[in-house]
Amino acid sequence: MTFAPYACQPDASRGRLFDERMSSFRSPFQRDRDRIIHSSAFRRLKHKTQVFVEHEGDYYRTRLTHSIEVAQVARTISGVLGLNTDLAECIALAHDLGHTPFGHTGEDALAALMAPYGGFDHNAQALRIVTRLERHYADFDGLNLTWESLEGIAKHNGPVIGPNADAKHAGPLPYALAEVNAMWDLELHTHASAEAQVAAIADDVAYSHHDLHDGLRSGLFDEADLMELPVTGPAFDEVDRLFPGLEKMRRRHEALRRVFGRMVEDVIAVAQGRLEASQPKSVDEIRAMGTTIIRFSKPLYQELKAIRSFLFTRMYRAPSVVVMRKEVTQVVNGLFPLFMARPELLPSEWRHDIDAAQGEVELARIVADYVSGMTDRFALQEGQRLLG
Repeated sequence: MTFAPYACQPDASRGRLFDERMSSFRSPFQRDRDRIIHSSAFRRLKHKTQVFVEHEGDYYRTRLTHSIEVAQVARTISGVLGLNTDLAECIALAHDLGHTPFGHTGEDALAALMAPYGGFDHNAQALRIVTRLERHYADFDGLNLTWESLEGIAKHNGPVIGPNADAKHAGPLPYALAEVNAMWDLELHTHASAEAQVAAIADDVAYSHHDLHDGLRSGLFDEADLMELPVTGPAFDEVDRLFPGLEKMRRRHEALRRVFGRMVEDVIAVAQGRLEASQPKSVDEIRAMGTTIIRFSKPLYQELKAIRSFLFTRMYRAPSVVVMRKEVTQVVNGLFPLFMARPELLPSEWRHDIDAAQGEVELARIVADYVSGMTDRFALQEGQRLLG
């Protein structure tokens, strides 16, 4: 397959931390993707929250279905732009591996508990999983992914240090990211490859679309509310014009697929324009640009901000969701100190790590690994069993 000159070329990969023989029928990035799909952490995403806690309904998106949708968007965009679709898909599938049970609520709780021990960040935890915690191979811990995949996981949202880093990264690096970067310099001051940038924008496209869908399904808002918003309002108007009297669920689907299509087409058009203007000759030129090449247009970005503000108020902070947030925060806040005080409660396969821990900081990081790896249902079961 021929890729654009600014794509990540499989035969020019910087390789793996532990040398392996090349596959005769899969590229390095295909192997990375396959290892992620077969990992334990990826399977556990099936029972981890996207917005609604996993047991609240079988219909709603979980972290697993979200990751699959992100990967589909990433393959579409990267294919049109001549990028390496396997790498974009790989990063998309891996981007949420480090999420705790109960989504961002669980992450907020664990981050507060881990503040004295180096903090907690789900992107950094994803790196810890793929370099250390997945233990299936005879020759190494982790999945031994290529440098390009690790780079994409680390900085798909932009540089983590340096003048181009987002202000939210101010302060010391999360320990999980610092550990991996010490083993292998991920050039945290630069932007990532275009494939990683595609994975990041695909995440925005996917959740902006499916959170609207899940919010409607949950009854937290209705179609009339969406007709008052930019992007969604014109989409419903177009469906009503083309298909007057269309049945409710078909009308909803037709409108939201138009919202989805507008986002994807906008990203592609902007990227094509920016690539044509800058004419990058290599992936390193993409990294050195000092800005993202893959982004929404300014008009659409402003319209999406209005939708996200609506979702924040009507969905993410809806009273029923807030009640559940408080309940699951109590679970995390109870389990972590319990395991710190009684690490023998962890399963036997964690015994070696616990015995080898040098002090409270290392123990806390092991406990965080265990708690963050829990699924929603398992965390709730353990909360009930151990905390009542």
